[in-house]
Amino acid sequence: MLFNSLQYIFFLVLVCGLYQTVPRRFRWLLLLAASYAFYMCWNAFYIVLIVASTLIDYVVALLLTRTESTNARKLLLGTSLLANLGLLFVFKYWNFFNESVAELCEALAVPWSVPDLNVLLPVGISFYTFQTLSYTIDVYRRRIEPERHLGRFALYVSFFPQLVAGPIERAERLLPQLRAEHRFNSERFLSGVLLILWGLFKKVVIADRLSVYVDAVFGNVPEHNGLTYLIATYAFAFQIYCDFSGYSDIAIGSARLLGIDLMTNFRSPYFARDLQDFWRRWHISLSTWLRDYLYIPLGGNRVGSLRTYANLMITMLLGGLWHGASWNFVAWGALHGGALAVLKATSGFRERLVARMRIPSPVSVAAEIVVTFHFVCLTWIFFRAETLAQALQVIRGIATDWGSPFIEALPLAHALLGIAVMLCVELVQANIGKLPSRIRLEPATVRWMAYYALFFAIALLGAEGGRQFIYFQF
Repeated sequence: MLFNSLQYIFFLVLVCGLYQTVPRRFRWLLLLAASYAFYMCWNAFYIVLIVASTLIDYVVALLLTRTESTNARKLLLGTSLLANLGLLFVFKYWNFFNESVAELCEALAVPWSVPDLNVLLPVGISFYTFQTLSYTIDVYRRRIEPERHLGRFALYVSFFPQLVAGPIERAERLLPQLRAEHRFNSERFLSGVLLILWGLFKKVVIADRLSVYVDAVFGNVPEHNGLTYLIATYAFAFQIYCDFSGYSDIAIGSARLLGIDLMTNFRSPYFARDLQDFWRRWHISLSTWLRDYLYIPLGGNRVGSLRTYANLMITMLLGGLWHGASWNFVAWGALHGGALAVLKATSGFRERLVARMRIPSPVSVAAEIVVTFHFVCLTWIFFRAETLAQALQVIRGIATDWGSPFIEALPLAHALLGIAVMLCVELVQANIGKLPSRIRLEPATVRWMAYYALFFAIALLGAEGGRQFIYFQF
């Protein structure tokens, strides 16, 4: 069930209506049933995986509070890690691992005949696996108490707005909200509707329009040239941002209709001044997860410089693999990890250089944003290309093979208009406090203007067909 479908709109209206009518003590049951039904619309059988992860981590967390033995606690945590990451490995990474080993064995003339698994990747498995793992780890660290109500814990794992593509919530934020009673609040409800419309605008007016061009280029790379590759790279940068942040906006807005606040997942990432700033703004729920449960436990930046750089590289390599079982994603993670290490190693030198050159602050900031954006765009090529060879062919073409570009005029024109609107909105949101009071409008006036504008933009400029969200494949 896609967020950008009438089926989801009807589903959401039904759930919200029932939520306000059923007794408060049964609301968790309604939301759990709705969440399972939402997931089973995609593949009913794979609900077994969510239930299995739920039961394992529910039991492990309760047992963790009943034992003081360090070895027993480590064994329990290991059981949770093995079960959840084991399922993730089998369904997402086994074929990639198997094919890589087979290629290595072939190069070494060693026989290898282990078959691939013919299984469908469960949608959202990377997201709900990380969400339930963070719960178990936090209980192990004694940061939170375990949830003793099995139904509410099951709802925490499977809450439908963020089940298949995040944000990856933490138990300390979401579980208390699932326990609380939520009274209808018109302001909260209307702000949720506005977020849903904003997310749909980014998805169907910008991302889906851009996908027509991007798919045409990356689906037939040998037939295009460097200038076309360059346009497609920029197009993909905005496609993936609007696609994923659009999903997050719809998820956050849907949860807000039910009185629940999900964490912000994007904060104008293409206005980042450096790569570290980019990861504070892009897919925030994943970047903070990797920081808290991987980078810091590895030692973070509390160890020597070389260890810090290695920790950055390991974190980003695994972050790349989290996105997909492909060497493309490994390369994407390696580029980000290496660049973060270089930036950290040269931070003092760069500050002294800027001070010595006496570059005006606005110019310096603008230059940093432009350089960061283009580095991110370069790495997106590895994210979008189907193979490493294809990614390198695109980069080589951009550097050497310019010619007349391939243009899809109408989809690109609609998308460019949408991008301009989106960037203006993000700039206003970031600087709303600096605007003169005489030009600020009443919040209600702004909201209703936005409702009408977004509704007509979606209706008139939105792409047809209800394309799937990119991050569903992760």
